[in-house]
Amino acid sequence: MTLATTDLARRPSLPGRIARSLPVIGRVIRDIEREADSLFYLFVIALTALVLAIKTWGLPALVLTAVGFVPVMFVILVILARP
Repeated sequence: MTLATTDLARRPSLPGRIARSLPVIGRVIRDIEREADSLFYLFVIALTALVLAIKTWGLPALVLTAVGFVPVMFVILVILARP
């Protein structure tokens, strides 16, 4: 393999480059690529934000979170239902 083909193999796709160029999301993606344990910290931060939102706004925060996860669960069910 030459240097040019290895660079093409490592180069992210267009959506990947767009996601990495966004300020907050790109930093999180690059941090997770460097150290996979950062994913656990991200999960704890998201869970803490959810708990604080429920404590502040109550049931509407919980309902809006559940409604937001409907498309995610739909995709997961479609992936699991594939033959």
